[in-house]
Amino acid sequence: MSTRFEDRTDAGEQLAAVLTQFREQPDAVVLGLARGGIPVAAAAAKALYLPLGAVLVRKLGIPGHDETAYGALAWSGGRVVRLLNRPLIARVLEHGVRQAWLDEVEHRERAELLRRAETYPGISHDLTGKTVLLVDDGLATGATMRAAVEAVRSAGAARIVAAAPVGSVEAYTAVSKVCDAVLCLHLPGKFRAVGSFYRHFEQLTDEDAISFLRS
Repeated sequence: MSTRFEDRTDAGEQLAAVLTQFREQPDAVVLGLARGGIPVAAAAAKALYLPLGAVLVRKLGIPGHDETAYGALAWSGGRVVRLLNRPLIARVLEHGVRQAWLDEVEHRERAELLRRAETYPGISHDLTGKTVLLVDDGLATGATMRAAVEAVRSAGAARIVAAAPVGSVEAYTAVSKVCDAVLCLHLPGKFRAVGSFYRHFEQLTDEDAISFLRS
């Protein structure tokens, strides 16, 4: 599997190169999905001369299979948007996963979401009537992006474009059903992990993400 991007900044610059129709548009804003999408969004916003902000999201992972999302949470306008994959939940419950375990995951992720809402700048843009470019570093399942779409729609966005450097075909299809447009620079036939398409893919801290938003 070939590396497609040097790092998240490079990926954001490549995204911006194909989003030039939004350059300097007065009604457009770029929002990165926290945390990994924020450096990508920062590079894209800089190249497009657009305001930068963030959407706080948390994936709800199946216990023991954390990379598989049974849902996601997003924070917008002082409230939490909750998105669940109910058919998947039904299947995992049939295979021995307990509802209490899922409830524990959601409780933990909701607490983390609210903690970040207290500290992250750039999460209170007025989105009424705006075109929102939602940017992440990759679309694996699409769960967090779909939650972000619902969050910004509930905040009054008029048009929503989801953009990511790389994504799975399944995630691309799922996200395309809930927003106005989806852009993925690379849709590999065999998708493993987002990080495998980057040469440098470090874990970001809160301090890293906040620094990008403030700069």
